[in-house]
Amino acid sequence: MTETNPFRLRRFVRDLATLLSETADEAAILAAGEGLLRDLVAKDDWLPDAFARPAAGHAQYLLHCDSLERFSIVSFVWSPGRGSPVHNHTVWGLIGVLRGAEISQPFALTPGGLAPGAPILLQPGDVERVSARVGDLHMVINAIADGPSVSIHVYGGNIGAVERSIFNAAGQPRRFVSGYTNTVTPNLWDGILSPE
Repeated sequence: MTETNPFRLRRFVRDLATLLSETADEAAILAAGEGLLRDLVAKDDWLPDAFARPAAGHAQYLLHCDSLERFSIVSFVWSPGRGSPVHNHTVWGLIGVLRGAEISQPFALTPGGLAPGAPILLQPGDVERVSARVGDLHMVINAIADGPSVSIHVYGGNIGAVERSIFNAAGQPRRFVSGYTNTVTPNLWDGILSPE
């Protein structure tokens, strides 16, 4: 896919930054942010190829991090048939599928270990919410066996630097910090890129 409308991501960044300057209420951020992300992933003509390349297992490409680290935006690329361990986020998040399909398997932490909830199939244009208030523990699997899936994730912090946990079947956590696959980000601010 060739980058043809990079201003879509720039507009999303501006709209989300405006939202966060108007409210700190998580429920309001998730509700309004879901609509913004749904609009972004409704069109698949803006993500540069360099940020949609599969890697061994998965890749997490930073697309933008707010200068105050109030939010970050990443493209997550899952290789065919691959997925994540059960993990948390510790911050609010929105996940929108751009290409392919993903299965989000929620879990609850119980005295007996992890209890699975009903899996959710996410297809292009679908958006899921995560946070400590609405459910923060899940596993993600690429639902496509013969091709990658790409989702756009928005988090209430610099997710590559946030200490989080992976959980085993007994519900025991192991801390991790994900980092990012890339060392450069898309240029969203060149006035030549769009008519805005």
